[in-house]
Amino acid sequence: MPIKKKLLIPLLLVSSTAAVAEETDFSFLSPFVQDTKWSVTARTVYERRNYLEGDRSNGGRNKTLPKAERSDYAEEWGLGLMTNVESGFTAGPIGFGLDAHAYYAQNIMGDDYRVGKIRLLPVDQEGYAQDSLARGGVAAKARISQTVLRYGEQRVKTPVFSSSDSRLLPETMRGWFINSKEFDTLTVQAGHFTGSTDRNSRSTNNDLTVNYLNPATARGDAFDLVGATWTGAPRLSVSAFAGRLTDIWSTLYLGGSYSIPLAEKSSLSFDTNIYHSRDTGSALAGEIDNTTASVMTTYATGPHKIGLGWQKVHGDTPFDYVTRGAIWLGNAAQLSDFNAPHEQSWQLRYEVDGAAFNVPGLTLGAAYIRGSGTDGTQMDASSGYSWLGYGKGGKHWERDLWAKYTIASGAAKGTAILLRYGYHRANAAQAELNTEQIRLSLEIPFAGGV
Repeated sequence: MPIKKKLLIPLLLVSSTAAVAEETDFSFLSPFVQDTKWSVTARTVYERRNYLEGDRSNGGRNKTLPKAERSDYAEEWGLGLMTNVESGFTAGPIGFGLDAHAYYAQNIMGDDYRVGKIRLLPVDQEGYAQDSLARGGVAAKARISQTVLRYGEQRVKTPVFSSSDSRLLPETMRGWFINSKEFDTLTVQAGHFTGSTDRNSRSTNNDLTVNYLNPATARGDAFDLVGATWTGAPRLSVSAFAGRLTDIWSTLYLGGSYSIPLAEKSSLSFDTNIYHSRDTGSALAGEIDNTTASVMTTYATGPHKIGLGWQKVHGDTPFDYVTRGAIWLGNAAQLSDFNAPHEQSWQLRYEVDGAAFNVPGLTLGAAYIRGSGTDGTQMDASSGYSWLGYGKGGKHWERDLWAKYTIASGAAKGTAILLRYGYHRANAAQAELNTEQIRLSLEIPFAGGV
């Protein structure tokens, strides 16, 4: 072979490789990286609950201890760290991305005699206090137009299936979830979930959390939901959802909020929520036919808000829900949901904005809720809810006080401190604990992007 041909072959190979490299365009990954956002939140929460009248049998845990050794109060104090990373989407008709979270909680104060009831701090499978927990999860996501599908461990917010964030760490769920905003005034959501991770859980491999069902009752192994929220009229929002806990019950939900502006910086608003649940499939929890509704009317003028709420349960079993946050009823309060069979409850609440008194970021509030008419005597003895022991003529009341201060600007923007006090009293037929509660929390957020 002539020398010129020998030189020509490697030159052609080099030029071909360079051409391929130039034609390979990785720019579709740019938005995946450039639109990535992250956040870190540090939170510390202290809570103490006194179980009045020395109710050791139902009071503070650990319940695996002999009754004589159980405390008549629960007390937990911990530090939580929450890291969340949300990627952007790759370019193209179908964009792909990843969301991830990592949570950590440290026990500052809490032992076997006091930990477990409040669900701030981690416990082992037998209910004994643990020093710390660390867990995390990932959700893959895909976007077409304004519709996003997420699959994996994630947080969800709907009226029938919703992640709670009212303790040290948030609750998360395992499954797939679609959120579609193809229309400006309509948001459509649907999902299928097979597990949930409670707020103080050390593992993500858990069954779905059902709040009032007897723990010994067979559980549904999946929850399905579909629904939509419409905001097509000024100051009006309407939501309709359907959910189903496999072989336990199905739920229909209808809710809405409407605000009427009045003169001199005043307004009148209405919030309505209606749930209707029926047993379904194998009916593992027994017969269920429950309709529960609430209405909250709020008058706002200047810095003041005054609210009056009404709630009614129609059914021989209590209103129940999956996950800790899927109860949007107006009278679901700090210590009680006021959701007993046939119960009717009223609420009076007041809030004031401290900005009117030269303390911007401060909110003070108070609420009083009274429930009566509980009757669990018509419940079938084989029901998955008979273990709660509701009687006839049950009544109870709760009062809550709170103060919250949030820094609105500067380097510490978003830092919030919350102080809550709650007091709950009930008669024996109501089947809930007499409890006094105090909670203090401090939250410091950090956020950024790539």
